[in-house]
Amino acid sequence: MTELKCRKKYTLDGDKEERESQHEPDVQTKPVKTEEDEVTSGRNGAGKQQKDEGEVKEEDAQHKEEESKTPESPVKRSTRSSAGFLQRLVRVFFGCLAAVACGMLYAAYLSAYHDRKFWFSTRQELEREITFQGGSGLYYYYYKQMLTATPFHRGFYELMMDNRTVAGQTINAVVRLSLYPELITSFIYRFTGSEEFVEPIYFYIGAVFGLQAIYVSALFVCSWVMSGTWVAGMLAVAWYVINRPDTTKVDYAIPLRDNWALPYFSCQVAALTGFLTNNISSATELFCYLTMSATTFTFLLVWEHSHYVLFLQGLCLFFLDAFDLLPSRKMAEIHMVYVSALLLAFFSQFQNAALLSSPLVSLLIGTWVARNYQQKMKTGPFLSRVMKLFVYFHLVFTTGITFSYLVKKVVQGDESDFFLKFLEVKFGLNTTTDFITNFLLCQESFQVPAQDLFLRLTQASVLPFYLLVLTVCLLSTLQTIYRRLSGLPMKTNLKLEDGRIGEQPEVIYHVFHTLIFGGLALLFDGMKYLWTPYVCMFTAFGVCSPELWMTVFRWLKLKSIHPVVLSLILSTAVPTIIGFSLWREYCPRVLAELSEVQEFYDPDKVELISWIKSQVPAAAVFAGSPQLLGTVKLCSGATVTSLPLYTDIKLLRRTEDTYQVYAMRSAEDIYKILTSQKANYVIIEESICNELSVNKGCRIKDLLDISNGHVVYDKGEVYSFSKHGRFCQEIKMNYSPYTNYFTRVFWNRSYHVYKVNAVISFQY
Repeated sequence: MTELKCRKKYTLDGDKEERESQHEPDVQTKPVKTEEDEVTSGRNGAGKQQKDEGEVKEEDAQHKEEESKTPESPVKRSTRSSAGFLQRLVRVFFGCLAAVACGMLYAAYLSAYHDRKFWFSTRQELEREITFQGGSGLYYYYYKQMLTATPFHRGFYELMMDNRTVAGQTINAVVRLSLYPELITSFIYRFTGSEEFVEPIYFYIGAVFGLQAIYVSALFVCSWVMSGTWVAGMLAVAWYVINRPDTTKVDYAIPLRDNWALPYFSCQVAALTGFLTNNISSATELFCYLTMSATTFTFLLVWEHSHYVLFLQGLCLFFLDAFDLLPSRKMAEIHMVYVSALLLAFFSQFQNAALLSSPLVSLLIGTWVARNYQQKMKTGPFLSRVMKLFVYFHLVFTTGITFSYLVKKVVQGDESDFFLKFLEVKFGLNTTTDFITNFLLCQESFQVPAQDLFLRLTQASVLPFYLLVLTVCLLSTLQTIYRRLSGLPMKTNLKLEDGRIGEQPEVIYHVFHTLIFGGLALLFDGMKYLWTPYVCMFTAFGVCSPELWMTVFRWLKLKSIHPVVLSLILSTAVPTIIGFSLWREYCPRVLAELSEVQEFYDPDKVELISWIKSQVPAAAVFAGSPQLLGTVKLCSGATVTSLPLYTDIKLLRRTEDTYQVYAMRSAEDIYKILTSQKANYVIIEESICNELSVNKGCRIKDLLDISNGHVVYDKGEVYSFSKHGRFCQEIKMNYSPYTNYFTRVFWNRSYHVYKVNAVISFQY
């Protein structure tokens, strides 16, 4: 009886190859499992009788003796190895070519869609800059500043000691705003002579679109590596593009930090996937390790929230190591990547204290302490290992939490408690009247995602197949965990007929990855941009993987049809049907987006910015909403009182003070607040002052009334009451005492600008 030989690639004429293999002199005999005996006996054909063990041993000895007498020709062996290497090289070449082509087509599509949506090529420079929505244009301002800095290093020094952004403060804008993308992009633009060929704004958005191309190419490669076929990569890219509103923010806010950072994270995940794969060559492992190191450091450098994302990734790898599903050598090397990247980022960001108190550092220290204290955790019977595992978890998290607490007490003081208070209110464990906490909870990113998200994913056929793939991989992973805790070894040379997709370390990692990020996406809508792209990639891998279908057939104990052949058929037929249906339904829609005539134009904002640039002194300081101040800073360069940043508690407190113009406060109170911030002008927006919303509790004026204690509850109804009227409405009446403190200097349908009087005029 011969062993059924199967590798990563299979052909449909496997029966013929098996019959021919019986006459080869290098037949190997080793214990085969009962289910494999059934598969092999089914393929040997009717009428053949199996040999007993004694005959098998005699025949095997005879074959070995003949093999020793007639060795294989070195020329034949060399020819076969050369042909195999050439075949692999061709596959890799065309796979990489397909990945690059998908990325370039996506970047071209983004560029065409962006130009069509905003009529970008026909706009003036001011109108182009206003299209950067949500306050994201602030980052582009520093890019423009670095283009005009002479010399370049002097501009870099001015950003480190910036006193022209926030009134009354000197900040390190490079660290506070994570401006390394703008620094690098402006440096490349200036010193490559690109100003002779392309405008600065096109070079900037072109760099972002180029990173998005790398993003989808990395998803392509990740799905390709896991499944072994390019079809999975193409299907992942197709699903990513179709679900673009839930996978990226690049459509409406190009300069945002996550648009710069997430492509590097995608490359890091792809390199990590390759690094975790069993039976890869040393050269490939080294390449994955170096790529992972470079992208991890870059990811930490360009986004202030990156260490939280890496903490979640480190948590996935921690579970992989705790359940003994990953070689200790690889886990140690991954920890080395994290430590080196954190150290480099810490010094590159001028000793950024946030990195020292990050949960990633706490996890690394807790793991290191617990591993040295409990060195024999991965030995013993099942119950013993489970008890040791609980002790190990306790040591890791206790040590990590203690270290984090001590660092935050030393470095950050009382502000470190804000995050815990925020989580308490988010999960209903506490209530608060604090404006900042309630303001953040009302942001769309921190709210529970709407049901439309899952409806869109279902319509695109992602969610049903995702649940199928996740269920199979999760159950197989749980089986593997149970076997490892029982002391059984993991197979490193898995074959298709084994049907154990949950024994592949890269698959187990992505199961933990999608579970953790998916759980957070169910709580915070902003997490969908980290979860949905990998849902597309993971689902595409699953439906294109013969190992997944073979795992299902092993559980079902399929005998009527050969499971290997059926798994190969399904891994080709299912993605083909999905791809055809997506092409038929969504391709016309995607192309229609390029042909639709869209219009984004805000004449009132253009009028406001034009007036500021022409009529207001350059040294003037403006107060207003953070999103509007970001646009004011971008287009005019004026100093502002606050910035659209939600990670800095001090800036959020200044934002709360500025928002008091929409509260029920006296003219004298508002005047004191604005003069303390050194504001010369205050901009009042009609959209905030007269905001109409179904969710009344999240309007700015409602949050201010709750914070200021101006809310009255009467018979289940909520009323706002104060002895003063709402400032933004009363000041428009143009009567005393408002005219004593403020003078209206500009107005249109959307904005009213008032000058803060330097000398109070008592007119009645």
